Amino acid sequence: MKNISRYSFFLCAVVILLAAFLYYPKWKQPYTEATISWDVSGYYLYLPAVFIYGDLKELAFADSMLTKYGYGSEVGAIRHPGGNRVIKYSSGQALQFLPWFLLGHLGARVFGYPPDGFSPPYQFAISMGSLLIALLGLWLLRNILLRYFPDRVVAVVLLLIALGTNYFEYSAFHGALTHNGLFTLYTLLLYCTIRFYEKPGWLFAATIGLLVGWAALTRPTDIVSALIPLAWGLNSRAALRERLRLWRLHLPKLALAVALAIAVGFIQLAYWKYVSGDWLVYSYQDQGFSWLRPHVLNGLFSYRAGWLVYSPVMVFAVLGFLPLAKQHHALVRPVLVFCLLYAYITFAWDIWWYGGSIGQRALIQSYPIWAFPLAAFVEWLFRQKRVYGVAGAGLAILFVAYNFWLTHQAHHGGLFKAGEMTKAYFWKILGKLEVEDDAVKLLDTKREFTGTRAHVRLLYTNDFESDTLPCPVAAIDGANSMFINGERQYSPAFELNPPGGDAQWLRVRATFHAPQKEWEFWRLPQLIVRYSNGETVVQEDMIRLGRLLPHDGATRVIFLDSRLPRTAYERIQVFFWNANSAKTLLIDNLTVESFSEK
Repeated sequence: MKNISRYSFFLCAVVILLAAFLYYPKWKQPYTEATISWDVSGYYLYLPAVFIYGDLKELAFADSMLTKYGYGSEVGAIRHPGGNRVIKYSSGQALQFLPWFLLGHLGARVFGYPPDGFSPPYQFAISMGSLLIALLGLWLLRNILLRYFPDRVVAVVLLLIALGTNYFEYSAFHGALTHNGLFTLYTLLLYCTIRFYEKPGWLFAATIGLLVGWAALTRPTDIVSALIPLAWGLNSRAALRERLRLWRLHLPKLALAVALAIAVGFIQLAYWKYVSGDWLVYSYQDQGFSWLRPHVLNGLFSYRAGWLVYSPVMVFAVLGFLPLAKQHHALVRPVLVFCLLYAYITFAWDIWWYGGSIGQRALIQSYPIWAFPLAAFVEWLFRQKRVYGVAGAGLAILFVAYNFWLTHQAHHGGLFKAGEMTKAYFWKILGKLEVEDDAVKLLDTKREFTGTRAHVRLLYTNDFESDTLPCPVAAIDGANSMFINGERQYSPAFELNPPGGDAQWLRVRATFHAPQKEWEFWRLPQLIVRYSNGETVVQEDMIRLGRLLPHDGATRVIFLDSRLPRTAYERIQVFFWNANSAKTLLIDNLTVESFSEK
């Protein structure tokens, strides 16, 4: 079949569009699930600030929009010492949004929506533009790969990237984040680089400069994109000498590319100067890089957000460097250097899990380069015996199915907890469509008792009727309940002696009531069991109670099973912490039991 890669592209496009329109239309989601919310609203702030409110310095409109629509808990800006607000994120993504923003603004006026920059027409327009950009990048990647690999190989690569990796999530649903936009910028940069070295011309030189500048303006670390036009095709000293000769011949074109890249980057410098009075502002404050200790193992293999855990199909790309070196020797060095450097920069960021992310979302923009070793592996597999091809195809189908399951659980399924995943919880939910509610405890503790309890002994009980502080609202049971709130962050510590005998486990159980649920993950109230030997903490087990209190007014009996430490300890403390939440949690009928496994 001819042009199979074209059919592959259209299949990927149809699946992405069906997912975006029918499964989870992001632009229809409320509050913090809307398209323009959280990080996206930070990248986007430039546009309403300039074109609607004329307020780049104070961003006063942003607070009222957060209140009106509930698109996040804080404005994506910092307060500069000079007094004005500085948008945390650089402005390159806003440039990508500009045509879609203008269409949304027109739609708001035509269809009678508030022309405030955040109403439904803007949400829809930004989503549609992001989808278009994502599919354009995939189409360009196809055309680039066809220069180096057979059509059927390219067809498989498109399917693996678009449907088997987190590219699917960040094109169909979270497309307004920077990743698929940068993915497309990188495909354009690759295409222009290849064409420039085929026939050096002013247009391609200028476009290369603009694209490098735009990538860096979107995410400053993407200045590394300059490595593509600098190093593409360099595989020997002879190639380097030829490249230097070509640059000397076309020095004015190179100067134009550099000048345009600097000019685009100057947009951010001009913004900082206008708003703060300083040419350079580090808007990420206490967030930064650990250049000497990058989080490589976590970035690759962590259950929290490991790249190869949540996009395992990219193992094929890692293995593909060996056949790439044999089949396309001129490409392997620049591709390998770029991929390693990009991964190093990505994993050096101290927030290496990148917030609520499915796997390593910050690597998605490098996939156009990773596509080369991936294609080399697929090409190598096609040349092997049929049994290897069948095994590879089976694995690929499994990886795609896993990616669809994972994406579903990140949305309607609800089992995937972005940025919170643990090994115990991952294996508890893997491949399942639903699990018992108590499974979420494994996000906080790796210890789970699933057997039958034996030799149960009551160690402590307290109904808090004589608690020294009266309950501020109606008690759960009886006349009084203990509570924690904004003023009372910690409960008293209830101390016990080691149970002795054949006890292996401790079960701490109480009834909890949340008049108002705390929704912020980092402020969820906690039940903590601590084992100490003198002043040394031997072991500490904890669960976040808010995970099991699903809504305002929820009341539930919750227990924590804690495996007794094998290391010697002298005392046990049970207590509750409100984790800096200002909301009230009531606690009643506390019991502590020891037991063994039957």
